[in-house]
Amino acid sequence: MARNDILLFTVLRNERVRLDYFLKYYRDMGVSHFFIVDNDSDDGSREFLAAQPDVSIWTTARSYKRAKFGIDWLNWLQSKYAHGYWILTVDVDEFLVYPFCDTRPLRALTDWLDASSIRSFSAMLLDMYPKGPIDAQPYREGQDPLEIASWFDSGNYTIARNHKYGNLWIQGGARARAFFADRPERAPALNKIPLVKWRRPYAFISSTHTLLPRGLNLVFDEWGGEKASGCLLHAKFLDTFKEKSAEELKRRQHYANSYEYRSYASKLAEKPDLWCKWSEKYINWRQLEILGIMSRGNWA
Repeated sequence: MARNDILLFTVLRNERVRLDYFLKYYRDMGVSHFFIVDNDSDDGSREFLAAQPDVSIWTTARSYKRAKFGIDWLNWLQSKYAHGYWILTVDVDEFLVYPFCDTRPLRALTDWLDASSIRSFSAMLLDMYPKGPIDAQPYREGQDPLEIASWFDSGNYTIARNHKYGNLWIQGGARARAFFADRPERAPALNKIPLVKWRRPYAFISSTHTLLPRGLNLVFDEWGGEKASGCLLHAKFLDTFKEKSAEELKRRQHYANSYEYRSYASKLAEKPDLWCKWSEKYINWRQLEILGIMSRGNWA
């Protein structure tokens, strides 16, 4: 690895159908090397990744839950290999967009962050979904998932301050509306800090929602302005979602005794349509900035 390489870290299990597009998306953005932990896949994911020249892969059959939902594995790899590098930590269904991403590579963003002495960059998770039943249109290997899941909720979000760690806690969107309407406080967190100039003492403590040291969580402006931020387009809701949810519910390896996946299972039986009359069709990052979901801050 060259000293100015951008590295990507992720944990996955049985995501073979998504991997072609995921790797292409981030290669095109400027990621130089992928560090991947495969949690006992049996769908060919491991073999496919092992054949890629820019992927280093670790495998484990150990408990995802006992590894703090994979974060312990990534923290170890990042401590060993990522000191001094800009790193991107995302799931395989998350696609980063940032200001000027249509004309500037990720290196342009990290160069500006370096010049501005900014060590971490936030991106709100934005749940994307199709119009109509989730399983109506099959997803093909190598396809851009946003061709199917191209809609999102633009405004039903709540924000609270986490006083212990200093970060903002964001909830809402399509998942809160469709799967957690009776208990919105149990809806998944949407605040993430996926891009960090890593140093060996750093550590994620709750997915990419929260970091140590706590100063890395201060990715917003407390004095009335706006810091630059991005968005993670979350293409979870494809036709593969029902099968994936059933598998994860059976494994019971997720947070809070898999409460999230139990909520999915109960609603999926009703064949929900996440689209509503307030849904917005995704166009580009400028649209998200206009809606207040992300910001260019003072990066011109």
